[in-house]
Amino acid sequence: MLPLYRPVAPLLLFSFAAQAQTAPSDTTRAVILPEATVTGYGQQLPLRRTAAAVSTLAARDFERFPQNALTQAVNTLPGVRLEERASGSYRLSVRGSTLRSPFGVRNTKVYYQGIPFTEASGSTPLNLLDPALLGGLEVVKGPAASVYGAGTGGAVLLSGRRPAPGTSAAQVGFTAGSFGLRRYVASVETGSATGYLRATYARQSLDGYRQQSALRRDVLALDGEWQLTEKQTVGLHALYADINYQLPGGLTRAQFLTDPRQARPGTATAPGTVAQRTYYASRTALLGATHEARFTDRLSLRTTLYLSGSRINTPYLIDFERNTLLGGGGRTVASYRTALAGRTLRLQAGAEAQTGFESSRNYQNRAGQPGTLRYDDEIRTLTGFAFAQADYELPAGLLLTAGASYNRLRYRISRLSDAATNPTGYALERNFRPEVSPRVALLREFGPALAVYGSVSTGFSPPTEEEIRPSDGSINRALQAERGTSYEVGARGMLLRERLRYDVAIYDQRQRQTITTRTTDLGTQLFANAGNTRQRGVEVSLKGTLWQQVKEVPDVPCTVVTTGAGLDYFVSYAYNHYRFGSYESGGQDFSGNRLTGTAPHTLTAGLELVAPLGFYLSPTVNHQARIFVNDANTEAAPGYWTFGTRGGWRRSFGGFTIDLFGGAENLTDRRYSLGNDLNAFGGRYFQPAPARNWYAGLSLRQGKEKK
Repeated sequence: MLPLYRPVAPLLLFSFAAQAQTAPSDTTRAVILPEATVTGYGQQLPLRRTAAAVSTLAARDFERFPQNALTQAVNTLPGVRLEERASGSYRLSVRGSTLRSPFGVRNTKVYYQGIPFTEASGSTPLNLLDPALLGGLEVVKGPAASVYGAGTGGAVLLSGRRPAPGTSAAQVGFTAGSFGLRRYVASVETGSATGYLRATYARQSLDGYRQQSALRRDVLALDGEWQLTEKQTVGLHALYADINYQLPGGLTRAQFLTDPRQARPGTATAPGTVAQRTYYASRTALLGATHEARFTDRLSLRTTLYLSGSRINTPYLIDFERNTLLGGGGRTVASYRTALAGRTLRLQAGAEAQTGFESSRNYQNRAGQPGTLRYDDEIRTLTGFAFAQADYELPAGLLLTAGASYNRLRYRISRLSDAATNPTGYALERNFRPEVSPRVALLREFGPALAVYGSVSTGFSPPTEEEIRPSDGSINRALQAERGTSYEVGARGMLLRERLRYDVAIYDQRQRQTITTRTTDLGTQLFANAGNTRQRGVEVSLKGTLWQQVKEVPDVPCTVVTTGAGLDYFVSYAYNHYRFGSYESGGQDFSGNRLTGTAPHTLTAGLELVAPLGFYLSPTVNHQARIFVNDANTEAAPGYWTFGTRGGWRRSFGGFTIDLFGGAENLTDRRYSLGNDLNAFGGRYFQPAPARNWYAGLSLRQGKEKK
């Protein structure tokens, strides 16, 4: 019998981990994936019943892009932008939170395997993670303080790859590509009905597109979970990362147009990044443990504890920073489900606490070596919050959510030595006033094809340790916490007989005491409150299947199944209208200007073709409109379109699966800047992204299903 081609229900590209199930019909049987369950605000509900703007990625979404970076996959989510200023140096923006992030991740709370990955100081070392570790990513957009604490941008929840029950496998892979890319990955895993164990090692090296942009990263992760009894489960997670990447620095527009591959050149009064051998190097270890107790079918308690340690060296133009960090903390959440007036009521209450100690010494940088000691600090950080939330099923398909958190933060900075002004040192304590952050949301379902919601949420984001204590040795005593209130409505559902899934969110977020940044001539990042901002936007996500190949089952009349071959698509678009309110600085009035570092339009679209005999192809197009790179809106990074694709051949032979793949990025060789330096001194705004580049590799997996 010839294969049949007919549309079927679309595969949910955003499902974290789903097993195939059958959907009976009078004439057909199509194998589809069930709807994704997302964590959201801790409810663990289907996405259509989550009253929030939530976007997700699964392991297969990461695999459609080159595995040397997270940027391409994350940038498929509307309202989320991940930039790579240098090889391995990530900067994450959720609804415009880049404004105060010259580097790293700020104003967004990140969790890895349920462990708080954002440090007590407010910074997040996202560059430690390799795509090979991740099995899922979930972004909760907008103020999420009612459950996740400080941050007006949102929360990012990262989960590891988990083997399916009843399987064991080993996998190795190698990738080579442009600009000296070499990548090696090895993993072993085993899964059962009561737990799993997975170990992963990834090594990556890169010569770099620009001068002074080489990278080396080694990551080792061990994850396991075991069900001790019917009512108790424990999990252990360990991560070690050794990363070293060079820092090429920003270029002026003239330098960017003349030679985008150059590093920041020196001047008559200051050396450049090549002469100063600028780089970032860290060794970090993280150990976390989780225990879940299910006392009854209605009551459970989940507790996570962790310890972390880092050693970081960062020589830049003037300073050589040598930091040692120790951190620890935990999170506990009690969940209870009952009935009130015959309708389901879910209650959550919990607390999270983190502490950090940092020994930070700043020296003069002498060509990549520490010179004279400038100052020696010890920073102690203590932060925490308690929260409670209720979800109540109302009549007419309504779901009401109400929650709030109570937050505290304290810094204590002890300057042991200041060579310039105070060799005997001094101490400074900064207590931020307690913050209560409530959230209320209401959702209405109109059957399985449509759900609409509205929410009002508040959040706050105190300055990070790097913002209070910049690298020039000053202490910013005046910097205040950002505070924001977001009003949001959204809808998600299905159209065209379940062949199209859509997700739309409209929001209006009003910030007070917004923090902005500027760069001095010596490369030091300084911060100040810029008054009020208003951030309004629309986010749209479309996903579905254009066609799916099916075939009849022999000896079973009127029954067909999917074969796996088909053509899926996705489109994500975000529009924003972000503006400063009343804002004056340095004698200039920036009131009403567009918010620095935010693009008014972003678009990502792609196809995923799976053909017979194991061939596949995944083309993608990205667009970003021009971005103003200074508060005066007099300089802008031009907008751009980029095209990329990945294709290959995947086939199983006995107990082995081989994946032979290749791809290319920036196929039109577009010259553009990714991760611009905002308000940079001397017009050094631009961080050139790589030109046209390619990669190819091989992955071999040996595995079998346990009997």
